Amino acid sequence: MPCLPPDSAPLFACRMCGDCCQGYGGTFIDEEEMRAIAAYVGLDAETFRRSRCQVSGGRLVLAQGEDGRCLFWDRLCTIHAVKPAMCRAWPFIDAILKDVANWEQMASVCPGMRRGASPEEVLHHVRQERERRPGNRLRP
Repeated sequence: MPCLPPDSAPLFACRMCGDCCQGYGGTFIDEEEMRAIAAYVGLDAETFRRSRCQVSGGRLVLAQGEDGRCLFWDRLCTIHAVKPAMCRAWPFIDAILKDVANWEQMASVCPGMRRGASPEEVLHHVRQERERRPGNRLRP
């Protein structure tokens, strides 16, 4: 799927393709998110942790299926109502603020992200989105 051409569209327009639900090191969740998702899918927290999570770098991540996608992807997000902050923030995530070059790398696999924007434009929009949606900020 081709990416949006530079200067003709917003930096991001979700295509609902689920490419962001695949790979990329996993979706980090904290205890609060883990408990909310567990309750949403009808599991107690410990069963959910054992059966639906993995550990990466000492932190919990949502497990992935054999296809490399999040276990909760089924042509749409099945936990949309309680999806983690990392998912709500996509693609305006902390990694962009740490290294703006991450935008182009992510855009190479996400058809909804516009490629070729200047680093200044990307940083401006990422900061703007983070301020506009403070509940979407990732936790340390």
